Amino acid sequence: MKIKFLLMSMVAAMLVSCGTTSTVPITGRKQNLMVSDGEMLSLSTQQYQEFMKTAKLSTDATKTAMVKRVGQNLANAVVSYLNANGMQNDVQNYQWQFNLVADKQANAWCMPGGLIVVYEGLLPITQDEASLAIVLGHEIAHAVARHSAEQMSQQMKQQYGVQGVSAVASILGVGSNTISLGQAMASAGLNLANLKYSRNHESEADYMGLIFAAMAGYNPESAVSFWQRMSSASTSTTAEFLSDHPSDATRIKNILGWLPEAKKYYKPKTTTTAKKTTTTKKKTTTKKTTTKK
Repeated sequence: MKIKFLLMSMVAAMLVSCGTTSTVPITGRKQNLMVSDGEMLSLSTQQYQEFMKTAKLSTDATKTAMVKRVGQNLANAVVSYLNANGMQNDVQNYQWQFNLVADKQANAWCMPGGLIVVYEGLLPITQDEASLAIVLGHEIAHAVARHSAEQMSQQMKQQYGVQGVSAVASILGVGSNTISLGQAMASAGLNLANLKYSRNHESEADYMGLIFAAMAGYNPESAVSFWQRMSSASTSTTAEFLSDHPSDATRIKNILGWLPEAKKYYKPKTTTTAKKTTTTKKKTTTKKTTTKK
């Protein structure tokens, strides 16, 4: 039993010692990453370019300009926050791009490095710039929180863990059938665990995105009505514990709880109207006096 315990402890220690520890902005949560920013950026840039080669960009100039404008406002707010909080090194990891594609899906996504795509089918649900900012803030949050790198790291650890335990089991003389059954059970359990892991990331992105939208001057309260509209448009009947996203009801409940904090960052955008000053020049008439000689 002591030998078994020591071997299992060694596997666990090896997994914990791998990777680097970083802190998620805004939330302060610690995360362990086994892939570097450089590796993620290289991969995401390649995949984004491949997608854009086949994607059909929107021909609606007004909506395209809106997506780019709102996206850049959020990016500017995020960069200002990172610079002001000692995370200047993180800023160099972003090459912000905001593209609107002609697709009827109500969807948007972001790759590491700030490469973002919005589908035209989402805009009838967002309806206004503030709600669009909620969506884009959420997507940007995924990139800022390095969620893709964290999920990839989690999968790598799980794979190493299953392989390590199987190796230990073989050394201890456990039969191959028992090992295969154990691997299958472990995989099923890990799949459910990963769904919860993904839901936690979605909730974290909801929170961070709400803060980012407020920082950029968009009313965070618009998140409630947006998710209510999303809920009405949704046809999903999947139970939350089997989904990689929180239910719309859970999201709305969470957002209502976060609004007081988000409002602390909210400064509405102001538009300055130049006051027209009309100056009336008084016409002076000089009467000429003629002296008759």
